[in-house]
Amino acid sequence: MKTLTATILTADACLYDGPAAAAFLPGLVSPFEVLPGHAPLISVLEPGAVRLVLDGKDAFSVRIRSGVARVSGDKVTVCVEI
Repeated sequence: MKTLTATILTADACLYDGPAAAAFLPGLVSPFEVLPGHAPLISVLEPGAVRLVLDGKDAFSVRIRSGVARVSGDKVTVCVEI
């Protein structure tokens, strides 16, 4: 099974850096899901939950106040304020 490389960052720390089968992000227009092979994008994030899934289970979850997500290739990088 193909996976993403997911990195979740704050100004002070790296909260998560590892594999994920899917990332669920609270986009400004609407929530969205990132899977391996997703088209490149940059999106502003609104308050909500950033959730990473691996092997059918939550691998990581955090509530955010705001953020920015970048998807390039099979890598998703999310910079957040919590």
